[in-house]
Amino acid sequence: MKGIYLDPDTSVIEEQFAVIYAPRRSRERFPESNVTVMSSRQAAIDGAQPDRRLFAARVVGPSRSSEGVKLYYVVDWLD
Repeated sequence: MKGIYLDPDTSVIEEQFAVIYAPRRSRERFPESNVTVMSSRQAAIDGAQPDRRLFAARVVGPSRSSEGVKLYYVVDWLD
């Protein structure tokens, strides 16, 4: 994950677990509309449905892009 740094003094951008709709897992960032934040690592794993291209991941975000879109950055895939 390049270009995103966490500030320990704020909680604006956080590391979280999520299920991501990902037609291609080669991407490093996804728009907020493709990401469902989950309460735990296990909840993300349980919510994954690879046959529907829904994958569990550890993400950082949301971060606003220069175009004004909220993005989540994949730290790693949970599979």
